[in-house]
Amino acid sequence: MNKGIVLLSGGLDSLVSLGLYHTDISLALTFNYGQKAAKSEIAASKKICEFYNIKHKIVNLDWLKDITNTALVSDKELPEGIDNPIESAKNVWVPNRNGLFLNIAGAFADSGEYDSIYIGANKEEAGTFSDNTQQFIESINSEFEFSTQNHPKVIAPLINSDKSDIVKLALDNNIPLDLVMSCYLGGKKHCGRCESCTRLKNALIANNDKFYIGKLF
Repeated sequence: MNKGIVLLSGGLDSLVSLGLYHTDISLALTFNYGQKAAKSEIAASKKICEFYNIKHKIVNLDWLKDITNTALVSDKELPEGIDNPIESAKNVWVPNRNGLFLNIAGAFADSGEYDSIYIGANKEEAGTFSDNTQQFIESINSEFEFSTQNHPKVIAPLINSDKSDIVKLALDNNIPLDLVMSCYLGGKKHCGRCESCTRLKNALIANNDKFYIGKLF
């Protein structure tokens, strides 16, 4: 077998998932679906893969932008903060994104005999994103029993962790947070205002990490 595949956006959750299991992973998939931060996410993911010395594949999904009408891909203004997470989730929802990404990874796994697929689904975002829940992971694993021949297992190592837990795991395991790109807007530095940035900044504050706050924001 060719070890595992990781869904790598360059953000906190996918970076830490890879960092924790990098010895079991040999391929990272980064998806470009026309999101505002695509260039920044791809650049960050490339650096992360170079750091861990694993193969990096960019999967272009141009058509997904055409059927997506949320702030991640359109001219709509990105929601700020996390005071209204349910409304924010609606504003950044991409149709069947994690389901699509995992099924594409499932095709790579089935054709290349990879035995596992790692995704950064986590407890904090499961509250508003249903494709971050344990039930979702279990349903995809059940699907792969029928839709693949080698039945790769989807693994979500952060499924019981919130963002502050995830940052602590990164710090405790020397995972290079300086390479992270979690911003919905993209750019050289994180905007510090979007939902993703707010969650990352709050997690760094919870861990009293002034170094990365200054470096990333």
